[in-house]
Amino acid sequence: MRKLVSTGSPFERTAGYSRAVAEGDWCFVAGTTGYDYATMTMPDSVEEQARNCLSTIARALGDAGFEMADVVRARYYVTEREFVFRVYPVLGAHFGAIRPAATMIVCGLAEPEMKIEIEVTALRRRA
Repeated sequence: MRKLVSTGSPFERTAGYSRAVAEGDWCFVAGTTGYDYATMTMPDSVEEQARNCLSTIARALGDAGFEMADVVRARYYVTEREFVFRVYPVLGAHFGAIRPAATMIVCGLAEPEMKIEIEVTALRRRA
């Protein structure tokens, strides 16, 4: 059964997407930027934005019945090459033991204050 997860972000309704879509043992989490959705503010540092991304992703996965440990694929989008090495420690703290297949891309994002966007795919682990 398909389950749609929302974080309550105004972008989800405006752009017509779900933060996450779970179907069976799979969960696909949309590209997530560093907004603090409680205050709709964006931190200045790429590290803090990455932490916010991962917090939002963990919440969405939890709401869909998954855990961060279920993540099998991660895609990271940063706006500056220098940010790659600055976010590695943050990513390692969350995914170091999980070690999903991952890709890091340097690109432009939708708004100038956005420095990182993270997208993940999870597969429920079997006991």
